[in-house]
Amino acid sequence: MKELVIIAEQIAATLVERKQTVAVAESSTGGLISAALLAVPGASAYFLGSAVVYTRDARRILMDIPDDAMRGIRSASEPYAKLLSEQIRRRFGADWGVSETGAAGPAGNRYGDAAGHSCMAVAGAETKVTTLETGLSDRRANMHAFAATAMNLLLKELGR
Repeated sequence: MKELVIIAEQIAATLVERKQTVAVAESSTGGLISAALLAVPGASAYFLGSAVVYTRDARRILMDIPDDAMRGIRSASEPYAKLLSEQIRRRFGADWGVSETGAAGPAGNRYGDAAGHSCMAVAGAETKVTTLETGLSDRRANMHAFAATAMNLLLKELGR
C-alpha cells in the first residue's frame, strides 16, 4: 500500500493545486485505488466518491449502466473501462474519472482473459485507456499492479 500512497500523494498535490476532483469506478482492485487516494490527508478537497463495480448488479445499480448499453461490450475490456471512467466522471460531476476492470486471479475470467489481465481508463477532456497483462496468478500482486497502473495513468494525464 505504501507505493500506492506515494502515487496518491502526487495525484493529490496536483488536484489540490488545480482545484480539481476525481471519482473512481473499480472492479478487480476492490477499492485499492480509492483507499490509496483517501489515505492522503485532505482527500475531501479532491476525492468525490467511488464505486466497486464487481458484478452486473453493481454496474446497473451503482453506475446506472443498463444491460442495453453493454451490447457489444464485455467486462475486462478497454471499451468497458472507457465507459466506466466516463460514467463515474459524469455521475459525480468530477474533473477526472478513473476506472479499472480485470481478472485478478488466481484463475482467469469467464471471457477468456488470463489472470493478470486488466484494462484501465482515465476520463478528462479526453479518455485514455490502457491494458496491463502481468502474467501472474497471484491475486493480491495483481490487484496492487492494477491499482498502481491506473493511478500512474491518472498521474500521467494530470501532467499533460
